[in-house]
Amino acid sequence: MYPIELTTPMSKDLTDHGFNGLTTPEQVDEVLSEKEGTVLMVVNSVCGCAAANARPGAKLSMQNEKKPAKAVTVFAGVDKEAVNKAREYMMPYPPSSPSIALFKDGKLVHFLERHHIEGRSAEIISANLKMAFDRFC
Repeated sequence: MYPIELTTPMSKDLTDHGFNGLTTPEQVDEVLSEKEGTVLMVVNSVCGCAAANARPGAKLSMQNEKKPAKAVTVFAGVDKEAVNKAREYMMPYPPSSPSIALFKDGKLVHFLERHHIEGRSAEIISANLKMAFDRFC
């Protein structure tokens, strides 16, 4: 588990831009078990690819005409139980942080694993997500 002083600014990088931070398994269930609507879920992380690519790409993607009804985030290494619950919804993909998932009507429809994020610019990640939004939102 990471010190809260270290991770708070990283969390705020998303929550200050409209993402709702989920910290308990119950909150994750409440959002991801909904059978109608779209949800973007970012599994945040302290790694450099989260700071340089995942968070900026996720924020940039929300500047699209079509976008998910909800944007939420959990933080790997901070809210362990919430992250584990979110990962249950992301099966069959293995645990990956950072990662970005799009859900529609309670089903996972698009997923970016860490290997899709590392080495790719925020603009490329955003473009990938915007294509998914245009298709599913």
